[in-house]
Amino acid sequence: MRTNSRTIPTETFYTSTEYLSRMFDKKARKLRFQGKSIEEFQAWKQETAVKLKEIIGLDQMESSSLEPRMLETEQMNGYRREKWLIQTEPDVWMPFYILIPDGISAGESRPVMIAPHGHGSAGKYSPASRTDIPAVAEAVDIYNYGYGVRFVEEGYIVFCPDARGFGERREWMLQGEEEKAFLNSTCVALNNIAISLGRSLTGMWTWDLIRLIDYIVTRTDCTPGKIGCAGLSGGGLQTLWLAVMDERVQCAVVSGYFYGYKDSLLQYSYHCGCNYVPSLWTHVDMGDLGALIAPRPMLIESGNKDELNGDRGMRNVTEQLDITREAYSVWGQEDRLQHFVFDGGHRWDGKETYSFVDRWLKYGSLS
Repeated sequence: MRTNSRTIPTETFYTSTEYLSRMFDKKARKLRFQGKSIEEFQAWKQETAVKLKEIIGLDQMESSSLEPRMLETEQMNGYRREKWLIQTEPDVWMPFYILIPDGISAGESRPVMIAPHGHGSAGKYSPASRTDIPAVAEAVDIYNYGYGVRFVEEGYIVFCPDARGFGERREWMLQGEEEKAFLNSTCVALNNIAISLGRSLTGMWTWDLIRLIDYIVTRTDCTPGKIGCAGLSGGGLQTLWLAVMDERVQCAVVSGYFYGYKDSLLQYSYHCGCNYVPSLWTHVDMGDLGALIAPRPMLIESGNKDELNGDRGMRNVTEQLDITREAYSVWGQEDRLQHFVFDGGHRWDGKETYSFVDRWLKYGSLS
């Protein structure tokens, strides 16, 4: 048959996603949370944490001296913004902003918030609300991204880091100054390399934030027992995994990143490759990750129109929350897990966030 087109019509597609979906049902969650007592929880947590460290390659990370150095400082309205650099692995450097509220007395320390970014952010620039940069100003407006500044306005010392592949950590193939390159990331390229070496980008992101906490606890102006983390989307991913792997995180806020893997990342597998870790789904779902954080306070923030929730929408979110709630119930600490649903899509809302963090981090005690 001759056609005038450069292609020919395809009437039938022979795909694999439905088969892989059935495989998910057969093989998923070998390490699912099922504990009925604190002792059972602790045994499950120990086994699961060891496996997850192996899966994400966290046990392969190489430590190094931090060698912190301040690169610049600028006085803003009500706070000082400093740019710093630390070494997280040998010759691997992470730049970050520190937002320090005015009025800290000599010898005084403040609670800390880490504010990791997600995609479309240009890295640290969006949580730090660099609205003097037009491309960032638009991202801050669309996603309500300036939560780092909001936390410093609440009196916290705030750390806004660049994740690997973003901002000043973009790899060679996307280091241009044009807006598309500036806001974008090389996280897919990095994850491709990492998984071929038995690591993962999730593991490298988590490691870098662990090393950031190692630096934070050396500072006399930061209260070591009052460290929180909050982020949107990919920042929610980073927050979730950091809180799982480092108990120095005493309060977590995960926005736009809490749902079942099958609906959100298998059925919609075109999402960014940084979401994917080899063999992860065969061991846990996202609700199990949340359970590993119990009984430390955690707020999950969901937009009821967020397309990342999958076709079943909020049901795909609440099913995972039910898993996490089981763990908090074992501890008798149900009030430490909160779910806030707002009317909207994939963005940071924050309506309940700041009072929640204040309750547990600024004024409260977890003892």
